[in-house]
Amino acid sequence: MGERFDRVVVIGYGKAAGNILKYIEEQRAAYGYRLKFIEHESNAFSITKSICEEADLPYAFMPDKHELSAYLCGIAEKTLIVSASNNFLFPAACVGKNNITIINFHNALLPDYPGRNAPSWVIYQGEQRTGITWHYVTAGIDEGNIIMQKECAIGPDDKAYELTERLMDLACEGFVECFAAVLEERAQTKSQGAISGRRMYRSYEVPGDGFFDCSEEPERIYRLLRSVDYGKNDIFPHMQTIVDSRRVEIIRYRKIVPEKRKDEENVMYLPLGETHLLKIKYKEGCTEAAK
Repeated sequence: MGERFDRVVVIGYGKAAGNILKYIEEQRAAYGYRLKFIEHESNAFSITKSICEEADLPYAFMPDKHELSAYLCGIAEKTLIVSASNNFLFPAACVGKNNITIINFHNALLPDYPGRNAPSWVIYQGEQRTGITWHYVTAGIDEGNIIMQKECAIGPDDKAYELTERLMDLACEGFVECFAAVLEERAQTKSQGAISGRRMYRSYEVPGDGFFDCSEEPERIYRLLRSVDYGKNDIFPHMQTIVDSRRVEIIRYRKIVPEKRKDEENVMYLPLGETHLLKIKYKEGCTEAAK
């Protein structure tokens, strides 16, 4: 075990970051580190800020990436940075500092599905299993050695927000299991192997390019709709298709039994397997964003 960490800095937002922050706070007395939380992305319901206020922890909101980069690069103490549900890309100058160690939670089983919105892509690609990865951060995106992974099944009706919630819970479980080993610098890691040329998923990419043809297999259309479904969070634009030579925007969809079919305006039904229908509600007058 090397020299102890003087500080732990948590960067992230949402449920997973909050639960991880709570656990790190609970372990402070045992390890003696100072703890700070940084929120880089705005969140209307910031539970992490409330946690910091209740525990009297230093909290900072740094939406400007240059400000955050300068802050992290200026850290002089031996520091562990925990990146939990965080989309900030750490600059090489920070990653390369000898006094800084960074670990990150990725919501897929690396080396597969690196980059952004992995839960969407595993659903869209028809995967039956996925999981989470805690890994060390290097200069390359999602390329560092794997600390630990946990798997889960992808259900045939799972939506992106449902799978994301499940992965958040797995990330918290995994963090509790590996935190002591990381903090004591005794974590057993494994390399991701040869990763050159692998598919990197970018934040601007949309499954299916945001469009489907009604003649496609209904199962594929259902996967597409589920893959971009984050509930009330507008991660992706609404999917689009062509109905009666008009471009329309999908506003709702649902898997139903045939007995619940009704004649409704701006609704289409597609056969989904032998026992169900895919009900799709749409509206006209959409933009031309999707091609």
